[in-house]
Amino acid sequence: MSSQQKQSATRAARTPAVPEPTGPRPARLSAAAALTAVEGLALAALGAYMLIMGLAGSPDSAQQAEMGGLTVLALAVLPLVAARGLWLRRRWSRGPSLITQIVALPVAWTLVNGGGALIAAGVGLAVAALVVLVLLVNPTATEALGIGPRETP
Repeated sequence: MSSQQKQSATRAARTPAVPEPTGPRPARLSAAAALTAVEGLALAALGAYMLIMGLAGSPDSAQQAEMGGLTVLALAVLPLVAARGLWLRRRWSRGPSLITQIVALPVAWTLVNGGGALIAAGVGLAVAALVVLVLLVNPTATEALGIGPRETP
């Protein structure tokens, strides 16, 4: 490697590829991060409950209950990481949060069709998912994350 290549690599390492967003975090982005975190925490609580009931309760299949609990706990990581990224105004965090909301909509539909107390949970999940989707596609939020409009050639 030549000295010029080393200097170029050193400069590239010191200079961030994408400039950090400046200014205060918009309220829309804070709300989206908070709602995404609440969804992640709810998933984590559900996963912990399933795991504990699989271990301490008397389910039909303890192995299935434990595996379900571990799976839900693993799924809770995505919205929690996305919420932290949104709070810190990381550009990459918008995608995982959008995916989480899109996946939450069919889950909400299934809960609503379940009847009883599940209707309220389904409606709450659907409202939260739709609100976060609207907040994240808002130009204020995209600009705060450093995602600008596409340039036309």
